[in-house]
Amino acid sequence: MWNRISSWLQRAPVSDAVDRRNAPVMQLLLLLYGVALPVNWAWHLASRPIPEGWTIVLVLDLITAALALCSVVLIRRGSFRLAIKLFVGALLASLTLAYHRLGAQAQLIDQVSVILTLVISGLVLGRRALWTVFGLLLVVFAIGFIADINNTEQTAQWIRNSLRNAPSLVLSYLLITILLDRTLTALRESLAESNARRQELQLEMVERERTQAQLVHAQKMEASGRLASGVAHDFNHILDVILGFSAQRHRLPEDVGLAGQNAALADSLEGVEIAARRGTAITRKLLSFSRKDAPRPEVFDVGHALRELQPMLRQLFPPDVRFALEGDADPAPVRMDRSGFDLMILNIAANARDAMPAQGRFRIRIARTAGDRITIALSDNGEGMHAAVMARIFEPFFSTKSAAEGTGLGLAVIRDLVQAAGGSISVDSAPGAGTTFTIALPQVRTETSGAGVMPETGIAGTALPEAAVRGPPAR
Repeated sequence: MWNRISSWLQRAPVSDAVDRRNAPVMQLLLLLYGVALPVNWAWHLASRPIPEGWTIVLVLDLITAALALCSVVLIRRGSFRLAIKLFVGALLASLTLAYHRLGAQAQLIDQVSVILTLVISGLVLGRRALWTVFGLLLVVFAIGFIADINNTEQTAQWIRNSLRNAPSLVLSYLLITILLDRTLTALRESLAESNARRQELQLEMVERERTQAQLVHAQKMEASGRLASGVAHDFNHILDVILGFSAQRHRLPEDVGLAGQNAALADSLEGVEIAARRGTAITRKLLSFSRKDAPRPEVFDVGHALRELQPMLRQLFPPDVRFALEGDADPAPVRMDRSGFDLMILNIAANARDAMPAQGRFRIRIARTAGDRITIALSDNGEGMHAAVMARIFEPFFSTKSAAEGTGLGLAVIRDLVQAAGGSISVDSAPGAGTTFTIALPQVRTETSGAGVMPETGIAGTALPEAAVRGPPAR
């Protein structure tokens, strides 16, 4: 029951964040005030008649209760401050008429309305409203004291008591006002400092994200530079294939008829086209990899992505390094930024190349583990690392290379990319025993088991003939 009432109170459409937090309590207070005053008067009137001269108080209380309920309606419509001003104004008007009619001495027995007026104006409307209400209350007290003095029915002792109580009454409410003012000022200053700190944190987060994007792009450009010579070599190989197909027209037997020449020419043109498409694929892959784009997570098959990346990986290693890609043919779908995936594989491969001796071995193995995780293990037989180095390899700007050879950002960027995809990365190494990086990524459930899986093909799924896919010497 209480949860439903609390939920209803919190649904008031108040735009200001602070007012929205105050709205539930104020609605509850106004409802209590609007219901309790009439019930209280009904209880008293049921046991005894209204005292002489208190009819005006009854009327004012009923009017104030009605305005309190009207204020609740205004809050429910989003006019929070207007509702509070209306209620505070009703309290001040009621106090003014009551003090004018009954005098200050008669009103000293009930100061709840005075304190309530000060507290609400200070908590909700602010310092200016607090001191304005305090000044108006001084006027109300003055009206009450004047009414006591001008009341010929009161005794001289009554008037002296009224005047004697005036300074202490004013001083008491002055102290209450000062205490409220200092407390509220401290709260609002703390709130302002918290808001400023929150804005600073937001700006810092935006700046950190921008810096992270720049680091990722810098790593892409570094990897693209490493690939430049290898891509040039690969293009030279593609041109050799094209020239080979073109030269076939000179090797045709003389006794081949026109139909045979046309068939051979068609076969040669098809081989030229497929080789050219392979060159286009490499160009597009390199351009899309080095482009500075915002991260775009997508679902793709890890095995297919690594097979597409295989020509670029071969270019990173010298000819005497053996490279192997292992794993079953089942699809291994993950959700990650594809360019970021390529970046982390190329970075780890580049580090392995720098750490391996002549005739080294680099292996990538795809596997599945418990908990629907796809693991990618990248192993080399390089010089390995000591435990002290392993403990710091993911720290930004930490590197065992010289400043000209590395920035120390590669593995830090890789860790952030993997964690952003919901995965984890670990390293296993020992001096002289090589290094293995294991990347674990969450497997994505797909509607069909073959979703995202494509054969190792050229552009548009066209299988390359043997002459076109034959790469440079074994690496």
